[in-house]
Amino acid sequence: MQTSWQNIYDHFDPIAFTLFSFPVHWYGIMYALALLSALLVGKWFIKKDAIAISKEQIGNYFFWIEIGVILGARIGYILFYDPHTSYYLTHPWQMFNPFMDGQFVGIRGMSYHGALIGFLLASYLYSLKHKEPFWRYMDLVAISVPVGYIFGRIGNFLNQELIGRATDVPWAIYYHDTLVHPSQLYEAFLEGIVVFGIMFWLRRYKTFDGMLALAYGFLYSLARFVAEFYRAPDIQLGYLCCGWLTMGQALSLLMMTVAIVWYFARAKQVTHERTKNKKRP
Repeated sequence: MQTSWQNIYDHFDPIAFTLFSFPVHWYGIMYALALLSALLVGKWFIKKDAIAISKEQIGNYFFWIEIGVILGARIGYILFYDPHTSYYLTHPWQMFNPFMDGQFVGIRGMSYHGALIGFLLASYLYSLKHKEPFWRYMDLVAISVPVGYIFGRIGNFLNQELIGRATDVPWAIYYHDTLVHPSQLYEAFLEGIVVFGIMFWLRRYKTFDGMLALAYGFLYSLARFVAEFYRAPDIQLGYLCCGWLTMGQALSLLMMTVAIVWYFARAKQVTHERTKNKKRP
């Protein structure tokens, strides 16, 4: 017997409302809430943990990384996932064209790993320009951004994208007459709630700047790797190898490796600097 939950996509409109003839999707609203919630949580942590970052600094920094994330997410999707990569590379002005055949469809296709690269580049450039401590900002983002991911993944669910693999579990939902995992909600839980809970606890044991950021890199990648077992591979890519490895899992494995190596390199660097400072008269 089918339930209203299983048929949620049949009676849910991904368009929240229309503004001046332009459709506003729930996905866009959730994306905006994701950015806003991360900013508000970051400000809360600044006050709660007495982090040496002012409201003006965090506002300026947020502007930089918002641009970096949006550019990186879109360009990353085109490089990692889109089957028309060569077209966009030769027509870069089309990357952010929200119209298709004269109709407004919005900008489709965003990559987390591309967003991460854009975020890191924007953060690095911000720290250089304003002479701010790079790793202090990285740690603040690490404990703030998981909350935003809850809204982001719910947005994916409401937008009927990043669909799960076929299954017969009781909570499965219909997508084009096939029962699938609501994998976007699994990701909201693992990448958002679980990772945030661990980071919230781990921040009390921070021993050097950069520890939380690199720990987050590992934890997010692990959560994403696990969640991908319930998410259908991108149709244009399929499985990369072994009959199960997706592009998301491959990138997550790479990110986990980088996070581990960078963590120990950063810890060694900090230890060396502290030892050197102690020896100074």
